[in-house]
Amino acid sequence: MTATDRSTELITAAAQAAADKLAHDIIAYDVSDVLSITDAFLLASAPNDRQVKSIVDEIEERLNKQLGAKPVRREGDRDARWILLDYVDIVVHVQHSEERVFYALERLWKDCPELKLPADAEATRGKAAEHAKVRAAEEAADQGGDW
Repeated sequence: MTATDRSTELITAAAQAAADKLAHDIIAYDVSDVLSITDAFLLASAPNDRQVKSIVDEIEERLNKQLGAKPVRREGDRDARWILLDYVDIVVHVQHSEERVFYALERLWKDCPELKLPADAEATRGKAAEHAKVRAAEEAADQGGDW
């Protein structure tokens, strides 16, 4: 089995919405062969809670406006560290960068085929690592100036 056309359409729109809100490391997996509850997962991350929420809001709004899709379930809003949108056909995970590293969902689904995403979404790969390096350098500079 492979992801349906509807699932692919939802994933593509969600990935573009996430990329437009500057999400990091957007990737999608076709999980239809290993899970019976959904066809695909979309993973994205952001360096802070506010941006996680902003990405999720944009995905939800875009899928509703463009494709008439509303999530049947939305979890994780309170802390905005890991928000899940369940559209039945697809499940969207938007995580704070720290949770993304800790839970490493990519390791769980690495044997599943990746789905093709829009160029803007694919261009986000490696952004979390770049952001972490810049942040570490800034923190080191700040600590060096305190002496």
